[in-house]
Amino acid sequence: MDANFWHQRWREGRIGFHHDAPMPLLLEHWPRLALAPGSRVLVPLCGKSLDLLWLAAQGHRVLGVELSPLAIAQFLEENALRAEIHDSPLGRHYRSGQIELIEGDAFALDEATLAGCDAVYDRAAIIALPPDLRRRYAATVYARLPRGCAGLMITLEYPQAEKDGPPFSVQESEVRALLEPDWQVEVAERRDILASQPSFQEQGVSALDTVVYVLRRTAAAR
Repeated sequence: MDANFWHQRWREGRIGFHHDAPMPLLLEHWPRLALAPGSRVLVPLCGKSLDLLWLAAQGHRVLGVELSPLAIAQFLEENALRAEIHDSPLGRHYRSGQIELIEGDAFALDEATLAGCDAVYDRAAIIALPPDLRRRYAATVYARLPRGCAGLMITLEYPQAEKDGPPFSVQESEVRALLEPDWQVEVAERRDILASQPSFQEQGVSALDTVVYVLRRTAAAR
């Protein structure tokens, strides 16, 4: 799976992962992070998520990273946002109010950029990646975030043999193996959602949970 896979999905409009409202689990669990006003929040693989607007409305400075220029263009157009644009080694930047989007590779974010992030929100990033890229993702993005950074991660768990990803099943044991001991990992909620996911049922998936993690960076970035 490479960048072309996601560019093709956006060109063909195969974006079933997109929701037309902010994620309810975000609204429910985000207050647990207790972030100060003006905190900077990283949203990797952000697509055109309305979660970006919700986070900005909470007073956060939002840094979204997305490969697809179509996703960014649609986000700006559909939300009637005008953006200032400039380029950097990380990619093309679009800034509108409290929201900055980088059209580029999240794995390429440098420590100088990530050092200013107080939190990370991962709703559909880690579950969008196959196992080898999940390891790389943890070893680059999460490993470069600073001590004291907080996070909210939302994953799916299901029998992987019953369905091809993405979204992939990411078990709690894997989350802990990827992040601990540099991150404190707490399960905030585990919820059976199979009954509300007909697409999974149609593919023969027998069990489906969503899991919410609260994360705290305990070790300094290396």
